[in-house]
Amino acid sequence: MEERLKKQLDFALEIDKEKNIFRQTHLSGHGRNENDAEHAWHMAVMAYLLREYSNEEIDIAKVMLMCLIHDIVEIEAGDTYAYDAENKKTQKDREDAAKEKIYSMLPKDQKQEFVALFDEFEAYQTAEAKFAHAMDNLQPLLLNDSNQGGDWKEHQVTAEQVYARQSKTKSGSRTLFEVTDEIIKEHIKRGNIRA
Repeated sequence: MEERLKKQLDFALEIDKEKNIFRQTHLSGHGRNENDAEHAWHMAVMAYLLREYSNEEIDIAKVMLMCLIHDIVEIEAGDTYAYDAENKKTQKDREDAAKEKIYSMLPKDQKQEFVALFDEFEAYQTAEAKFAHAMDNLQPLLLNDSNQGGDWKEHQVTAEQVYARQSKTKSGSRTLFEVTDEIIKEHIKRGNIRA
């Protein structure tokens, strides 16, 4: 087999491990914890579906690819819960090391492409990165809402924490932030999110 194709197939098999990285968020309808691959797929479909609500013109294919690859690093780095302040301190270092290890499996040109896309997502400067982040925030919020705020209750998450995370949603989509704000306020009122 040609070396380039072998590297691509090895990478394709490696990223299958993303299905084994479970998140704190549960599937809708009080299902089991979702895994990173399900989260990424859901975000990508949502991005396409909701693209008309982006604040700016976006390259939707680029946004979808960002959504699909943004958590591949968690195969090595592990998932860092959005409200885990302690693990957040080491998240960037862990993810940078994982990025180098995993993307180095690819042919050099594709490694550069994926690293650049991952870095663009993390830098949060472009319209595409901002909209992809809006999806990364909205997707678990919708699942939490469908589960009567169970994950927020379980982790005793505060309104300040939720708003701090969701503040970036507004940069990607003011419309979707309005929806987010309504959902958060309702869960504060119900006591699912601590005021």
